[in-house]
Amino acid sequence: MPGLTFVTTDPGSPAAAATLWAYYDDIVGRYWGRAPLPGETDSAVADEPSGDLQGDTGVLVLGMLDGEPVACGGVRFVGGGVGELTRVYVASAARGIGAGAGLLAHLDVLAARAGITRLRLTVRSDLVEARRLYARCGYLEVAPFNTEPYAEHWFAKELR
Repeated sequence: MPGLTFVTTDPGSPAAAATLWAYYDDIVGRYWGRAPLPGETDSAVADEPSGDLQGDTGVLVLGMLDGEPVACGGVRFVGGGVGELTRVYVASAARGIGAGAGLLAHLDVLAARAGITRLRLTVRSDLVEARRLYARCGYLEVAPFNTEPYAEHWFAKELR
């Protein structure tokens, strides 16, 4: 997609904070089936901090369309060659143009450079589009590998 670029960023940067907030606002609203109530998105952001998605513990990437952030995604380095894909989000205005697949491909490259050989993730059942994206990008459903409260599907992908 012309005009779409990916940049590694500090999770605390203003652009990252705004995009992560939009991610949480989206998934909180989808979970409840309504617009988030005041404080619900802020609570989700506080409950699941993203500060470790930098340096030796992870990476956070923003998808930029013509200089504006429209997507985000991260990889948390959990050890033993395993990384966990997290915070994958594409703004509604940028859906359907390949931003999600491009973001996942970019994260694959960054993870492999960091020594990750297997990426895994969890996703809720209501995030149907996300599950389709992961399957299209080579992720396979696997047996549960954690007991996180919102995990309903577990996926993994071997990196080359």
